[in-house]
Order: sequence, then C-alpha cells, then structure tokens
Amino acid sequence: MGDMRRDLGTKSDVEAVLSLVEVKGRKIVDVGCGPGKVARELHAAGAEVLGVEPDPAQAAENRVAAATQGLGFAEARAEALPLESGSTDGVFFFRSLHHVPIESMDRAIGEALRVLKPGAFLCVVEPGMEGTHFPLMRPFHDETKVRNAAQAALDRFAAAHFGLRTRYGYRQFPKYADFDAFVARVLGQTFNDIRRERVESEEVRRYFEAGRVASGEYIFEQPMWLDLFRAPEQR
Repeated sequence: MGDMRRDLGTKSDVEAVLSLVEVKGRKIVDVGCGPGKVARELHAAGAEVLGVEPDPAQAAENRVAAATQGLGFAEARAEALPLESGSTDGVFFFRSLHHVPIESMDRAIGEALRVLKPGAFLCVVEPGMEGTHFPLMRPFHDETKVRNAAQAALDRFAAAHFGLRTRYGYRQFPKYADFDAFVARVLGQTFNDIRRERVESEEVRRYFEAGRVASGEYIFEQPMWLDLFRAPEQR
C-alpha cells in the first residue's frame, strides 16, 4: 500500500482500530459520529463512548435512540467539543476530518489535543483516493480537495503538536445489490447534500456497472488510511 503505510489487510474500521489500540475501560470520543455505528461498536468493545455529531438532523436521531450506560451522544462541532481539558483517553475521527471546513481543520485537531489526557491517542481514519469506489463517487461528490486538505492538516498541525505518529492502511469492499441500492445509500446520508439526478447519470451508471461480479452483486475497492498519534506526556 502506498504512502509508506503498514498494510493491515481487509478490515472494518473497528477491526483496524482494535488491532492497534486498547479501548476497553477507556473514555473515547467519536467526532463526527454520523448515525453512531462505530460509536456503538467501540462501546461493545468495552469503551465508554461519547459520539459527537454536528449535523442537527442526525444528532436529533442519535439523541432519541435508546439510552445505554456508557454510550452517549451530543450535538457539537469538532472545533468545540463538550468536554473538559485532559479528560479523554482517545479521540477518533472516522471519515469525518475531511467534513470539517478546511479553514477549521487545524482547530479541530487542536481541540482533540485539548481534551486528551497526556500520552492519550488521536486516531484519524480517512478514505483513500485509490481503488474503484472513489471514481464511482467522484462525478457527483468529488472530495479530492477536502480529503487532500485533511491529510495536509495532519502533516502540518498534528505532526507538529503530537508525539509519536504511525501510519497504516487497510481495505474495504463496499457491496451493493443493484444500482437502486447504491442510490438509496448515497441519498440517505443527511450530512451530504447530493442531488438524485447527479447520482443517476449515465457516467455514474457506467462506473457502477464495471463493479459487477459473477454473483450479480456490485463490489468496489475502498482503501482506508489510518493515522495514529500520541499526545505529549507533558504540555
């Protein structure tokens, strides 16, 4: 895998994380948690988790979910986490740093550093721009600029303010039964404003058809980039 990253193979996001860090018994923040899938998986692995989501519609859905001890949700931006300084064992950005406004990415990383205990970790997972899934999405939702900006923020700000940095990569294979299932998944994300007519274009249909496999399903490759940082022992 490129970018001099250690290859972790084919894994889910949580499988990749659990192969690298211990979360059981730790206080964790999932920044930009979306519908809370990963937050719930981290909680199932034994962590005390706060899922933070800036999108009002998604945050409202998260708040009405059944209450679970050790798992909570809040509406807040990455640049203003509702936590005390030095109170958290780990901060995660799962596919969310590139959704932070470019001019605020450094502040978001700095806010993660603020809430972390000395020696605690920051884990940033971002989708790579290789494989076959990125070209499928690019005609109607081109994230090249923001994904590059997220990596630049990690190289510039996080590398300067954190201690140890280790870099990993793994692969995922998004699967769809048919084109309608793909469209439904894309349009079901409340944090993205995507028009149906752009998704259902002939260009996108051609990219989608290229993913057809012998079983009749449609499978695409999505590389993932994982950067793991340690907060300084002394501030």
